[in-house]
This record gives sequence, C-alpha cells and structure tokens, in this order.
Amino acid sequence: MTKYIHGGEVKRMVLASDKSYTRDSLIQEINDQFGEETRFYSCSAENMTADALISFFVANGKLNPVNFIFNQCESHSH
Repeated sequence: MTKYIHGGEVKRMVLASDKSYTRDSLIQEINDQFGEETRFYSCSAENMTADALISFFVANGKLNPVNFIFNQCESHSH
C-alpha cells in the first residue's frame, strides 16, 4: 500500500537536518526517510514522487534550486 505524506514533512526534515544537499542527495534522503514508494501531496498537488516534490517546491519558490535550502520565512497555515 502506498503511503501519502504531506510535503511539509519533507520541509521539516530538511530544516531539522542542518545538512547541505544536491538535488540527487535530497532525493536520496527523502527516499531513505520516507520510502521510495511514498507519494507526497500539498494543498494544490498530489501523488508526487520525491523528485516531483522537489520540482514542485522549486517552481513555487519554496526551495532554492542552487543550494536546495528552504525559505525559512515562508509559512504555511495548515
């Protein structure tokens, strides 16, 4: 059975880790933490792989595509 996890959990994981990531190492970390079969969702998207979730965060300005650091000032109300 596929697990579905809100993308905010990935953001919390990255912010808590205090690690530097490349796109590939972030995908690996997400898959290690949540499982490769896990799919992610947000308020406006669903059924995303780790790679698709990263693209979603980048496209929405939540994740810097150069150093893969989240904008810590951005808040999410739910």
